[in-house]
Amino acid sequence: MLGLMARLSRMVPLLLAMAVIAAVIYLVVTYRHSPARAKEVLITTFTWLCGAITVFFGLASLYALFENNSGVLDLAASCVAVGVVGLLVTRWCNHVFLKHNPHYKKKSQKATTKLRWPWER
Repeated sequence: MLGLMARLSRMVPLLLAMAVIAAVIYLVVTYRHSPARAKEVLITTFTWLCGAITVFFGLASLYALFENNSGVLDLAASCVAVGVVGLLVTRWCNHVFLKHNPHYKKKSQKATTKLRWPWER
């Protein structure tokens, strides 16, 4: 039990940083646009952020595994777990957001050609 608490305490700075980033983005975008737009921006931002955290610390975990460095492996694997849980929560939030705001669903847009002078008719 003590080992689990030690692992969780290492993740507190990462979780606090993510919470501060979320709060700042939400407040700024809500002030400039709307709460629905702020949620859309948060979902997009955290999908990229958690994906980058997962990939970066996943590579660090593999490197630590090959170097037999158990301390770094433990820390990097904990960060990967935070990234994966963050991705799962973000995708669930996206599902709920789209359920309540169906007009935000992305529509496939086809490329269009705009004719310009002198070919315009």
